[in-house]
Amino acid sequence: MKRTKYTTEFKLEAVKQILEKGHSATDVASRLGVPVGLLYTWTRKLKGSDEKPIEDVKALQAEMTKLKAELRRTTEERDILKKAAAYFAKVSE
Repeated sequence: MKRTKYTTEFKLEAVKQILEKGHSATDVASRLGVPVGLLYTWTRKLKGSDEKPIEDVKALQAEMTKLKAELRRTTEERDILKKAAAYFAKVSE
């Protein structure tokens, strides 16, 4: 028996019908002519690919902390420059 090769787009659309639109896997499988077990496998693989490794999460948290500190410093610099501009505007009058 010949194996059917499904495109990535087809797999994603089939899984999207289950996850986003709320259709049952058996319903989607019967409509598309795909074995239910195969559809469950695609769904499990797609859900698993969304999870990020812990190292990635830690790296993102470190970057977020660095960016928050940079934002805080930049905001302080802006406020100082606003005060200086207001001061020199008064002095030059």
